[in-house]
Amino acid sequence: MTQMYEPASRPSKSAYEVEGQGWVVFCGIMILVVGLMNVIYGIAAIDNSTFFVQDARYVVFNDLNTWGWILLVVGVVQLVAAFGIWSRRGWGRWIGIISASGNAVVQLLFISSFPLAALALFAVDVLVIYGLASWDYRGES
Repeated sequence: MTQMYEPASRPSKSAYEVEGQGWVVFCGIMILVVGLMNVIYGIAAIDNSTFFVQDARYVVFNDLNTWGWILLVVGVVQLVAAFGIWSRRGWGRWIGIISASGNAVVQLLFISSFPLAALALFAVDVLVIYGLASWDYRGES
């Protein structure tokens, strides 16, 4: 004789179990890491450090010092975005998308100075943009 079992009722989801929250945490962590790396690379470029490729030619600005300031500013904006993302704010999402998009462009233009790191940071930026763009934030403030 076969018995029919009723499916167990599922408990309601808490605020941190909403669909896509794993991506939000991932994006917050990755944008924090990329922001910290940009701040470090920016300071190193401003200081004319020797770990960048020497005599590199740039598409827009032909000065490593200028690129250092650009990386530093983008890095600070990304750090702010990381904390906005973790606090589940809509502005954090948009600052994160805009700063990751801007950083992706900056990394492609900066590729002649630090090729492998620039490509790796570009790939992380693409993942962050995807994660934040697909985040359903309607139920959150």
